[in-house]
Amino acid sequence: MINLQYFRLSLFALAFLLIAPTVHAQKTPNQMLYAVVQKMSKVKDYSAEANIRSDIPMIRILPVNAKVYFKQKDKFKVESTGIVLLPKQGFNDFYKIISDSTTYTAVLTGQEKILGVPVQVINIIPALDTSDLILAKLWIDAANNLVLKSQLTTRTNGTMLIEYTYGAQKTYGLPDKLVFTVDVKKFKIPKGVATDLNKPSAPKPSTGKTKNGQIFINLTNYKVNGGISDAIFKK
Repeated sequence: MINLQYFRLSLFALAFLLIAPTVHAQKTPNQMLYAVVQKMSKVKDYSAEANIRSDIPMIRILPVNAKVYFKQKDKFKVESTGIVLLPKQGFNDFYKIISDSTTYTAVLTGQEKILGVPVQVINIIPALDTSDLILAKLWIDAANNLVLKSQLTTRTNGTMLIEYTYGAQKTYGLPDKLVFTVDVKKFKIPKGVATDLNKPSAPKPSTGKTKNGQIFINLTNYKVNGGISDAIFKK
C-alpha cells in the first residue's frame, strides 16, 4: 500500500529539482551587466583592420579601409587615408557606461529573440540628470555574456542603434561586424564629405518620421593583448 504522505513529499521534491536550475539561472540586471564587463575586461588592448561603408541619405562617401586601435581604459583611435564616417558614440561606448554600476540604475524590461537567440532587454538610466546620456538599452545574450544590440539616446546626438555580430573573438566580447543606425538630423558630418543637404529640390510632404542612415563596419585580423604603445594614440 502506497504511503500517501511519502508520495506527496516525493512529488514535491521532484518538482523542486525540476525548477531549481531555472531559479538558479535567473540573474539580476546588474549581474548580467557585470558578467559582460568581466568578459570585456579581459581585453587590455587590440588592433584590427576595418572596412567601413556608409548609407546615409544625401551624403556621398566611398567605402574606406582603416585600422582601429584600443587600449584600456578608454584610448581609441581610427587610422585611415580616407574620410571615416563614424558616430561620436563609437565601438564600445556601452562598455564605458556599464563599467561603473554606481552611475546608473538597471531595469529588466523583457525578453526577446535576435536571430533565434534569447536575449534579456535591460534599460540603463543614468543616476545624474547632468549626464549627456538620457537612456541606454541593451539586448544581452545572458548565456554567452554578449551584447547583441544597444540603443543609446543622448542629448547631443539623438538616438543611435548598434547591432553586433560575433565570430572568432566572441570570447573577448569583440564583434566581427557592427551596424550603426543613426539619426541623420543629429549626425555630425565631417568636413570634406560631399553632401546634397543644401541642394534645392522639390518640396516633399512631411511624414513626421526621423530620417535614418546606416554605417556598416567589418573587422578582421584582430590582434588582442599584443601590447600597444601609448604613442599610437598621440599621433
